[in-house]
Amino acid sequence: MEEKVQQITAWLQEKVKEAHVDGLLVGVSGGIDSAVVANLIKRAFPDRSLGVIMPCKSQSEDQEHARLVVEACDLPALTVDLTETHNVMFTNIQTQLESAGQLNEDQLKLADANLRARLRMSTLYTIATNHKYLVVGTDNAAEWYTGYFTKFGDGGVDLVPLANLTKGEVREMAEYLGVPDEVIHKQPSAGLWEGQTDENEMGTSYAMIDRHLKGEEIPEEDRQIIEAMHKRSAHKRQLPPAPPQ
Repeated sequence: MEEKVQQITAWLQEKVKEAHVDGLLVGVSGGIDSAVVANLIKRAFPDRSLGVIMPCKSQSEDQEHARLVVEACDLPALTVDLTETHNVMFTNIQTQLESAGQLNEDQLKLADANLRARLRMSTLYTIATNHKYLVVGTDNAAEWYTGYFTKFGDGGVDLVPLANLTKGEVREMAEYLGVPDEVIHKQPSAGLWEGQTDENEMGTSYAMIDRHLKGEEIPEEDRQIIEAMHKRSAHKRQLPPAPPQ
Protein backbone atom coordinates (compact mmCIF):
# COMPACT_ATOMS: atom_id res chain seq x y z
CA MET A 1 0.00 0.00 0.00
CA GLU A 2 2.85 2.40 0.75
CA GLU A 3 4.15 1.75 -2.77
CA LYS A 4 0.74 2.62 -4.26
CA VAL A 5 0.55 5.79 -2.20
CA GLN A 6 4.05 6.81 -3.25
CA GLN A 7 3.30 6.15 -6.91
CA ILE A 8 0.17 8.29 -6.88
CA THR A 9 1.90 11.02 -4.88
CA ALA A 10 4.78 11.15 -7.37
CA TRP A 11 2.28 11.21 -10.25
CA LEU A 12 0.45 14.17 -8.69
CA GLN A 13 3.72 16.03 -8.29
CA GLU A 14 4.64 15.36 -11.91
CA LYS A 15 1.25 16.59 -13.19
CA VAL A 16 1.60 19.85 -11.28
CA LYS A 17 5.07 20.31 -12.75
CA GLU A 18 3.79 19.62 -16.27
CA ALA A 19 0.95 22.12 -15.87
CA HIS A 20 3.28 24.84 -14.50
CA VAL A 21 1.00 25.45 -11.52
CA ASP A 22 1.72 25.66 -7.80
CA GLY A 23 -0.32 22.95 -6.09
CA LEU A 24 -3.56 20.99 -5.72
CA LEU A 25 -7.02 21.28 -4.19
CA VAL A 26 -9.95 18.92 -3.67
CA GLY A 27 -13.58 19.27 -2.69
CA VAL A 28 -13.97 17.45 0.63
CA SER A 29 -17.46 15.97 0.91
CA GLY A 30 -17.15 13.87 4.05
CA GLY A 31 -16.99 10.68 1.99
CA ILE A 32 -14.20 8.14 1.78
CA ASP A 33 -12.98 8.96 -1.74
CA SER A 34 -12.43 12.67 -1.12
CA ALA A 35 -10.85 11.77 2.23
CA VAL A 36 -8.24 9.62 0.50
CA VAL A 37 -7.55 12.34 -2.08
CA ALA A 38 -7.20 14.92 0.70
CA ASN A 39 -4.48 12.79 2.26
CA LEU A 40 -2.74 12.21 -1.07
CA ILE A 41 -2.55 15.89 -2.06
CA LYS A 42 -1.29 16.76 1.42
CA ARG A 43 1.50 14.22 0.97
CA ALA A 44 2.29 15.49 -2.53
CA PHE A 45 2.31 19.19 -1.55
CA PRO A 46 2.45 19.64 2.24
CA ASP A 47 2.48 23.45 1.95
CA ARG A 48 0.57 23.92 -1.31
CA SER A 49 -2.64 21.92 -1.01
CA LEU A 50 -6.16 22.84 0.02
CA GLY A 51 -9.44 21.19 0.92
CA VAL A 52 -12.70 22.96 0.04
CA ILE A 53 -15.89 22.13 1.95
CA MET A 54 -19.00 23.21 0.04
CA PRO A 55 -22.27 22.61 1.90
CA CYS A 56 -25.34 22.93 -0.32
CA LYS A 57 -28.50 21.38 1.11
CA SER A 58 -26.04 19.00 2.76
CA GLN A 59 -26.48 16.66 5.70
CA SER A 60 -24.88 18.08 8.85
CA GLU A 61 -23.07 14.75 9.34
CA ASP A 62 -21.29 15.21 6.00
CA GLN A 63 -19.92 18.60 7.05
CA GLU A 64 -18.77 17.16 10.38
CA HIS A 65 -17.02 14.29 8.60
CA ALA A 66 -15.40 16.68 6.11
CA ARG A 67 -13.95 18.68 9.00
CA LEU A 68 -12.73 15.47 10.65
CA VAL A 69 -10.93 14.54 7.44
CA VAL A 70 -9.05 17.82 6.98
CA GLU A 71 -8.14 17.94 10.67
CA ALA A 72 -6.87 14.35 10.66
CA CYS A 73 -4.50 14.96 7.75
CA ASP A 74 -3.70 18.57 8.70
CA LEU A 75 -4.95 19.90 5.36
CA PRO A 76 -5.72 23.64 5.19
CA ALA A 77 -9.42 24.06 4.41
CA LEU A 78 -11.85 26.65 3.17
CA THR A 79 -15.65 26.46 3.55
CA VAL A 80 -17.95 28.01 0.95
CA ASP A 81 -21.67 27.57 1.65
CA LEU A 82 -23.48 27.35 -1.69
CA THR A 83 -27.00 26.87 -0.33
CA GLU A 84 -28.23 30.41 -0.99
CA THR A 85 -26.49 30.59 -4.38
CA HIS A 86 -28.15 27.35 -5.43
CA ASN A 87 -31.58 28.41 -4.18
CA VAL A 88 -31.50 31.69 -6.08
CA MET A 89 -30.25 30.13 -9.30
CA PHE A 90 -32.48 27.05 -9.28
CA THR A 91 -35.58 29.02 -8.35
CA ASN A 92 -34.93 31.51 -11.12
CA ILE A 93 -34.47 28.76 -13.72
CA GLN A 94 -37.55 26.90 -12.50
CA THR A 95 -39.65 30.09 -12.64
CA GLN A 96 -38.60 30.81 -16.21
CA LEU A 97 -39.38 27.25 -17.31
CA GLU A 98 -42.80 27.44 -15.65
CA SER A 99 -43.54 30.77 -17.35
CA ALA A 100 -42.67 29.26 -20.71
CA GLY A 101 -44.78 26.16 -20.02
CA GLN A 102 -41.69 23.96 -20.34
CA LEU A 103 -41.15 22.68 -16.78
CA ASN A 104 -40.74 18.90 -16.55
CA GLU A 105 -41.47 18.12 -12.91
CA ASP A 106 -40.28 14.51 -13.30
CA GLN A 107 -36.76 15.82 -13.84
CA LEU A 108 -36.72 18.42 -11.05
CA LYS A 109 -34.96 16.28 -8.44
CA LEU A 110 -32.15 15.31 -10.81
CA ALA A 111 -31.78 18.83 -12.20
CA ASP A 112 -31.55 20.17 -8.64
CA ALA A 113 -28.87 17.64 -7.69
CA ASN A 114 -26.81 18.15 -10.85
CA LEU A 115 -26.86 21.92 -10.43
CA ARG A 116 -25.39 21.50 -6.95
CA ALA A 117 -22.57 19.37 -8.35
CA ARG A 118 -21.87 21.91 -11.09
CA LEU A 119 -21.88 24.84 -8.68
CA ARG A 120 -19.29 23.00 -6.62
CA MET A 121 -17.19 22.46 -9.75
CA SER A 122 -17.36 26.18 -10.57
CA THR A 123 -16.41 27.05 -7.00
CA LEU A 124 -13.41 24.72 -7.06
CA TYR A 125 -12.11 26.17 -10.32
CA THR A 126 -12.57 29.74 -9.10
CA ILE A 127 -10.52 28.97 -5.99
CA ALA A 128 -8.00 26.93 -8.01
CA THR A 129 -7.45 29.88 -10.36
CA ASN A 130 -6.88 32.14 -7.35
CA HIS A 131 -4.18 29.82 -5.99
CA LYS A 132 -2.78 28.57 -9.35
CA TYR A 133 -3.73 25.01 -8.35
CA LEU A 134 -5.16 22.02 -10.24
CA VAL A 135 -8.54 20.55 -9.25
CA VAL A 136 -8.25 16.92 -8.18
CA GLY A 137 -11.22 14.58 -8.67
CA THR A 138 -12.37 11.81 -6.37
CA ASP A 139 -13.96 9.22 -8.70
CA ASN A 140 -12.81 5.64 -8.16
CA ALA A 141 -12.70 2.88 -10.81
CA ALA A 142 -16.27 1.74 -10.09
CA GLU A 143 -17.68 5.25 -10.47
CA TRP A 144 -15.58 5.99 -13.53
CA TYR A 145 -16.59 2.76 -15.31
CA THR A 146 -20.31 3.12 -14.59
CA GLY A 147 -20.43 6.89 -15.10
CA TYR A 148 -21.69 7.42 -11.58
CA PHE A 149 -20.73 11.09 -11.51
CA THR A 150 -22.21 14.35 -12.80
CA LYS A 151 -20.88 15.44 -16.18
CA PHE A 152 -19.10 18.78 -15.72
CA GLY A 153 -19.89 18.46 -11.99
CA ASP A 154 -17.78 16.13 -9.86
CA GLY A 155 -16.56 14.78 -13.23
CA GLY A 156 -15.24 18.24 -14.15
CA VAL A 157 -11.69 18.03 -12.80
CA ASP A 158 -8.06 18.11 -13.92
CA LEU A 159 -6.83 14.83 -12.41
CA VAL A 160 -8.46 11.56 -11.30
CA PRO A 161 -5.87 9.78 -9.13
CA LEU A 162 -8.28 7.09 -7.89
CA ALA A 163 -9.65 6.10 -11.31
CA ASN A 164 -7.67 2.84 -11.33
CA LEU A 165 -8.58 1.82 -7.77
CA THR A 166 -11.67 -0.24 -6.95
CA LYS A 167 -13.90 0.89 -4.10
CA GLY A 168 -12.38 -1.86 -1.97
CA GLU A 169 -8.85 -0.66 -2.72
CA VAL A 170 -9.85 2.92 -1.85
CA ARG A 171 -11.15 1.64 1.49
CA GLU A 172 -7.86 -0.19 2.13
CA MET A 173 -5.90 2.95 1.28
CA ALA A 174 -8.13 5.01 3.57
CA GLU A 175 -7.36 2.68 6.47
CA TYR A 176 -3.65 2.84 5.70
CA LEU A 177 -3.69 6.66 5.53
CA GLY A 178 -5.51 7.01 8.84
CA VAL A 179 -8.83 8.35 7.55
CA PRO A 180 -11.28 8.59 10.49
CA ASP A 181 -13.32 5.39 11.05
CA GLU A 182 -16.61 7.31 10.86
CA VAL A 183 -15.80 8.17 7.25
CA ILE A 184 -14.47 4.75 6.25
CA HIS A 185 -17.52 2.85 7.46
CA LYS A 186 -20.34 5.21 6.43
CA GLN A 187 -22.79 4.21 3.69
CA PRO A 188 -21.54 5.57 0.33
CA SER A 189 -23.75 8.46 -0.78
CA ALA A 190 -23.48 11.41 -3.12
CA GLY A 191 -25.75 13.31 -0.73
CA LEU A 192 -28.09 14.22 -3.56
CA TRP A 193 -31.28 14.01 -1.48
CA GLU A 194 -32.56 12.73 1.86
CA GLY A 195 -31.90 9.00 2.27
CA GLN A 196 -30.04 8.72 -1.03
CA THR A 197 -27.34 6.04 -1.26
CA ASP A 198 -25.12 5.17 -4.20
CA GLU A 199 -25.93 1.48 -4.27
CA ASN A 200 -29.71 1.92 -4.06
CA GLU A 201 -29.58 4.35 -6.95
CA MET A 202 -27.33 2.16 -9.10
CA GLY A 203 -29.25 -1.04 -8.47
CA THR A 204 -26.11 -3.01 -7.71
CA SER A 205 -23.29 -2.89 -5.14
CA TYR A 206 -19.73 -1.60 -5.23
CA ALA A 207 -18.62 -5.11 -4.32
CA MET A 208 -20.25 -6.45 -7.50
CA ILE A 209 -18.76 -3.68 -9.64
CA ASP A 210 -15.32 -4.31 -8.13
CA ARG A 211 -15.59 -8.02 -8.90
CA HIS A 212 -16.71 -7.30 -12.46
CA LEU A 213 -13.77 -4.92 -13.01
CA LYS A 214 -11.42 -7.65 -11.77
CA GLY A 215 -12.84 -10.09 -14.33
CA GLU A 216 -14.58 -12.26 -11.74
CA GLU A 217 -17.93 -13.99 -12.25
CA ILE A 218 -20.97 -12.14 -10.90
CA PRO A 219 -24.73 -12.73 -11.21
CA GLU A 220 -26.00 -12.00 -14.72
CA GLU A 221 -28.48 -9.41 -13.46
CA ASP A 222 -25.69 -7.38 -11.88
CA ARG A 223 -23.49 -7.75 -14.96
CA GLN A 224 -26.24 -6.40 -17.20
CA ILE A 225 -26.87 -3.42 -14.90
CA ILE A 226 -23.16 -2.56 -14.77
CA GLU A 227 -22.62 -2.88 -18.52
CA ALA A 228 -25.76 -0.85 -19.27
CA MET A 229 -24.48 1.96 -17.02
CA HIS A 230 -21.07 1.80 -18.70
CA LYS A 231 -22.57 2.02 -22.20
CA ARG A 232 -25.06 4.74 -21.28
CA SER A 233 -22.36 6.91 -19.69
CA ALA A 234 -19.72 6.60 -22.43
CA HIS A 235 -20.15 10.28 -23.35
CA LYS A 236 -19.05 11.30 -19.85
CA ARG A 237 -15.59 9.80 -20.36
CA GLN A 238 -14.96 11.46 -23.73
CA LEU A 239 -14.38 14.95 -25.02
CA PRO A 240 -17.45 16.53 -26.66
CA PRO A 241 -17.73 15.07 -30.18
CA ALA A 242 -17.38 17.15 -33.34
CA PRO A 243 -18.62 16.18 -36.81
CA PRO A 244 -16.04 14.82 -39.28
CA GLN A 245 -14.26 17.38 -41.44
